Amino acid sequence: MNILLLGSGGREHALSWKLAQSRLLSGAQDSFYAAPGNPGIAEHATCVDLDLSDHRAVAEFCDMRRIGLVVIGPEAPLVDGLADSLRGAGISVFGPGKAAAQLEGSKGFTKDLCERAGIPTAAYVRTASLEQAVAALDGFTPPYVLKADGLAAGKGVVIPETYDAAVAELEDMFGGRFGEAGAEVVIEEFMQGEEASFFALTDGATILSFGCAQDHKRVGEGDTGPNTGGMGAYSPAPVLNAVMRGEVLERIIAPTVRTLANEGTPYSGVLFAGLMLTAEGPKLIEYNCRFGDPECQVLMTRLESDLGELMLACADSKLGTCGPVRFSAQTALTVVLAAKGYPGAPEKGGAIDLSAVQLPDVKIFHAGTRRDAEGVLRADGGRVLNVTATGLAVTQAQAAAYRAVDAIVFPTGFCRRDIGAREIAREAALSE
Repeated sequence: MNILLLGSGGREHALSWKLAQSRLLSGAQDSFYAAPGNPGIAEHATCVDLDLSDHRAVAEFCDMRRIGLVVIGPEAPLVDGLADSLRGAGISVFGPGKAAAQLEGSKGFTKDLCERAGIPTAAYVRTASLEQAVAALDGFTPPYVLKADGLAAGKGVVIPETYDAAVAELEDMFGGRFGEAGAEVVIEEFMQGEEASFFALTDGATILSFGCAQDHKRVGEGDTGPNTGGMGAYSPAPVLNAVMRGEVLERIIAPTVRTLANEGTPYSGVLFAGLMLTAEGPKLIEYNCRFGDPECQVLMTRLESDLGELMLACADSKLGTCGPVRFSAQTALTVVLAAKGYPGAPEKGGAIDLSAVQLPDVKIFHAGTRRDAEGVLRADGGRVLNVTATGLAVTQAQAAAYRAVDAIVFPTGFCRRDIGAREIAREAALSE
């Protein structure tokens, strides 16, 4: 079977690495394509130049290359309805259609669905103007949680500590800080607890658990500074124990899938639930309609099942024929190397030398990289590399990852040095 993977980030490099191992592929590189890809993805697939907003061009490419499965990596093409267009052309697609992708495309849509389905989440108000939003602040206590309704590359959430700061942030958001994504703002109750990520595959009827992880959203060590797309992650997340995982499936994932199906917009693909583990149990923070980034990198590192077969079964409504998803018992941890300036304006063009990284159990996933005319690897985005390692637990995986980080020559890059620190402290306490 020929497969087309859409996307160019670290998530897509991890997916390409795992898909290249699938029994669905013949083993020939010309059976596996990626658009637009990156230097890391090019090690596994033939990279082609496609405009993902041109649905007709993508469909014509699939017809010309006899693509049997399209895997849509990033959220923007899903929210744009690319999966619908390809399915309309008779092509199997891993990823939800436009209506169901509103779970990520509109935070207000998701909050309203939670209310209809009785899914535990924070109290909220949807606002469509600055005046409405400022008035709504009176119904909440600080710190205030303000979310741009639309897609904002993981940076659309701000948590001001005071009323005056909240008003200033709202003025900024409605003033165009997040473009169209900030045309509406959701104000939420602040939830206390620890965050975790839970993943499930569904074809609209069958649901399969697909592991858990913990991300580090803030740019600075000690969880300081602005939110980013993610500065590192590890999987599994021991804090999300078996009882909690069962509760998440029963009270959050299953009602979501059931409600969308009953309302005529069945969901097919991966459901990524961002959770807050509160004193009352897990509550939904938000949904994403694609694999997380960098959570995908640690999930793929641990995955033992055939990813291609799972995705095809999901796309063809045959997930019920698959058994439980198998993962390694080891821990995987990834550290994001970002370009200086991120999450603001990153410094692009910096040279990168990976030649000294010769360590077992370490995989480097490319996120924002390119090769220049001389073949030199250079930074070409905010998050540039994902240095991923495995170990018996977080302590060992972290040590291996940072050994690899220290072997990389990237003068214009930086990273957090405390990925996994909270879990390492818990591991140390248990060993005493």
